[in-house]
Amino acid sequence: MEKKGYLLLADGQLYEGVLRGAVKDSAGEAVFLTSVVGYMDTLTDPNYAGQIVVQTFPQIGVYGVVPVAEDAAKPALAGYVCRDLCDTPSNFRCQGTLNDYLAENGIPCLTGVDTRAITRRLRDKGVMPAAILTEKPEDVAAAAAALTLKKADLTAASVKETVPAEKAGKYNVVLWDLGAKADTLQQLESRGCAVTVVPANIKAEQVLALDADGVVITGGAGNPADYEAIANEIREVANKHLPMFGIGLGHQLLAMSQGADTAKLPYGHRGGNQPIEDVKTGLCYITSQNHGYEVDKESLPANASLRFVNRNDGSCEGIDYMDMPAFSVQFQPAATGGLYQASNVASKIGTHFLFDRFIALMGGNKECR
Repeated sequence: MEKKGYLLLADGQLYEGVLRGAVKDSAGEAVFLTSVVGYMDTLTDPNYAGQIVVQTFPQIGVYGVVPVAEDAAKPALAGYVCRDLCDTPSNFRCQGTLNDYLAENGIPCLTGVDTRAITRRLRDKGVMPAAILTEKPEDVAAAAAALTLKKADLTAASVKETVPAEKAGKYNVVLWDLGAKADTLQQLESRGCAVTVVPANIKAEQVLALDADGVVITGGAGNPADYEAIANEIREVANKHLPMFGIGLGHQLLAMSQGADTAKLPYGHRGGNQPIEDVKTGLCYITSQNHGYEVDKESLPANASLRFVNRNDGSCEGIDYMDMPAFSVQFQPAATGGLYQASNVASKIGTHFLFDRFIALMGGNKECR
């Protein structure tokens, strides 16, 4: 028997549907995603921690559960919303239905709703607090007014303690884990890096004690303004002129460490079709993104040069630093769609060249030593 469920938005809008996955209440920030494929990447992306993801594509789950596509061991999002959840997947790698996977991992999923209407609402009003509910509230307005957002817990998506490098390499790299995607580690190791993964709350002196050739600060979830303490630690490492590469939240915190401000975007940038332009070369790239905040390009300090911009809204997508060997990007340079993910040309497409640029910075650093 179908179980009714509800999506309640903070503006008082209520959507009735069918509850699948885990049958429980869950609250988070309602965001929308326009990707046609890649739902396993979405479900396991640590950057979606605490969010209720609305898929605009009408049917989700057609190829079932494909663990090889996972970015993390378990999903971190608060809830999932789709028009139709497929119960008869077809794929040679399929290891079960998405409904069972969501139930096993405690993720409620609301189906049978007009996801494009919800998306239009979020586009007009902006992303907002929301809840998936098992029962209809007696007072919808009061329930909506009570919705709030919790601060994202970076330590939940990060390693708990320093993880030594598993492979030897020419360069010793520290991966500052704010919610790292698996591809980031793979891209570094494929370029001859021995990667030591450190937790989000590590201190600068501990990073410097690892005697690394460079530091990569990964993406993560939440409002960058909540992590000023981490930005301060990043500033201490940057002051030692250690090569640094910031990605996503790492890009925002590196900018904050140099005096820049961040701001909330109306509905964020999410999905695999975000166009960005390299203002230095004029070249454009289609990128994968998942963030709700931006670095305010009007607040960039004198040592920061805007390198990439979003072609849709002109927001800051990348920064080069003039007085230290560091740069950062808002998008996911490791993300690759289609069959290229496992091919030998993966390092030659998209924005993977940014990892080569980081390697070059470390080479220069070694020569300086």
